[in-house]
Amino acid sequence: MNNQPTTPKISRRVSEMAESATLKMTQDARELREQGHQVISLSVGEPDFDTPAHIREAAKQALDEGYTRYTPVPGLKELREAIVRKFKRDNQLDYSVEQIVVSNGAKQSIANLVLALVDPGEDVILFTPYWVSYRAIVELAGGKPIELKASIEHDFKVTPDQLESVINHQTAMIIFSSPCNPTGSVYTKDELEQLANIIGKYPQAVVVSDEIYEHINFQDAHYSIGCLPQVKDQTVTVNGFSKGFAMTGWRLGYMGAPKDVAKACAKIQGQFTSGATSFGQRAAAVALDADLAPTREMTEAFRKRRDMMIELLGAIDGVEVNVPQGAFYIFPDISAFLNKKTAAGEQISNADDLATYLLHDAHVAIVSGSAFGSDDCIRISYAASEENLREAVRRISASLKALI
Repeated sequence: MNNQPTTPKISRRVSEMAESATLKMTQDARELREQGHQVISLSVGEPDFDTPAHIREAAKQALDEGYTRYTPVPGLKELREAIVRKFKRDNQLDYSVEQIVVSNGAKQSIANLVLALVDPGEDVILFTPYWVSYRAIVELAGGKPIELKASIEHDFKVTPDQLESVINHQTAMIIFSSPCNPTGSVYTKDELEQLANIIGKYPQAVVVSDEIYEHINFQDAHYSIGCLPQVKDQTVTVNGFSKGFAMTGWRLGYMGAPKDVAKACAKIQGQFTSGATSFGQRAAAVALDADLAPTREMTEAFRKRRDMMIELLGAIDGVEVNVPQGAFYIFPDISAFLNKKTAAGEQISNADDLATYLLHDAHVAIVSGSAFGSDDCIRISYAASEENLREAVRRISASLKALI
């Protein structure tokens, strides 16, 4: 008799990988909604706006012109040329077409980079709170995540002293986002210069600057660390179209990198997915060269929602909020509600418990801060209508007040 297991063995690589907390919460909310509950989802990082009409029309035209075939792995030349122009115009970054790689989303760009540059056991510094996938991608590559935790008192921004305390000549990579997911924090030019002065002493450390939220910025200007001479040759700038152009489903991201790094990333991508969608790339080139009026309008809407959310959440006793300068998230400190109990006697020990409680009691989906490396916080997306945001905060407030 054959007593061997009848189900396939799942690799340790996958078994030990954390599931995306944002995607899991979105799925849990969907299941509750299917059961008939009126769930308000504030968990997903997706603009609630349609892709601007001129971009959609460009994709339709590309389809009509027969752009339905494979593309070069690093991207269509016309899109890479548009990216070169964009980097120079908006970020003072000088890249050649050969230094640009277009991927199936900025997430793939980051995965390509980590797999191309990080060997097992090498240190990767993560500015914490970090986007949920950074750590999982580093661990998948066998790297060793080093978390630099920033607090709400410092607007969730890592200080030069913190960085200097951990960086060394064995550091392989540093990853951060500005504007930041999950906190909305934006590093100023002065803050980036202070960090660059330290990083520049360690030329083997590659800086991955995730700037996907560049256009959703409530400050006067966006600064790219890659334009600073101290770290110019060791910085990779990652960006994309999902947030600033409301193109999440198009799955288009890109990077500007040193030529050897770009070539290595294209090599990996060639074995995994090859090039991104052809007609989507044609439309993306139009997006980069066109007027940004729709993006500015969207950003202004987010600014108004941010101000409203700060006021509403700040009125809840025990919820501590700061003023994020970009993206579309609030990352409140909710430590005052930990180690309490629900009316049913269930213990709220951590942010995971609180997120689950709010989903089932308030029917509001948010994401636990533990997914981003911060156990005392929760992430709330305000990429939703003002009506839903007001109702969501009303429900959250009632559920928090019910804790004992």
